Amino acid sequence: MCLGLLCCVVLFFWGAGSMDTEVTQRPSHLIKGKDQKAKMDCVPKEGHAYVYWYRKKPEGAFEFLVYLQNQVTMEDTAEFKQRFSAECPQNSPCSLEIKSTKAADSALYFCASSQSTVLHVSSSQNTNSPWTQLRKSVVS
Repeated sequence: MCLGLLCCVVLFFWGAGSMDTEVTQRPSHLIKGKDQKAKMDCVPKEGHAYVYWYRKKPEGAFEFLVYLQNQVTMEDTAEFKQRFSAECPQNSPCSLEIKSTKAADSALYFCASSQSTVLHVSSSQNTNSPWTQLRKSVVS
């Protein structure tokens, strides 16, 4: 609940900086007021063409946001389409932007990259999507 002008969105990024991580996220944290833009950068591992963005809200599960291959959005969610944007320009950091922040955006935001996708189907459910496979490996 917002308390006047004190309402803000706090965003943290897993693996921010370069502490021997394969993916670098910047900045390490953001504090934004309601209805502001929030932009996060991700430098994927060299040679990786696939980039995934997730978030984890307090006391919540990992939530998939978007999956990009090179500069193309391959899969995303309805909420992402309404309130977020992402890009992965060639030879530049990838980015995730919240168009207009709200209190519910307070979360840890994660960027991951891979050289290729995992297309192994392990059951009759729709598990062949690359982000579903990645989500399972991150949560496990």
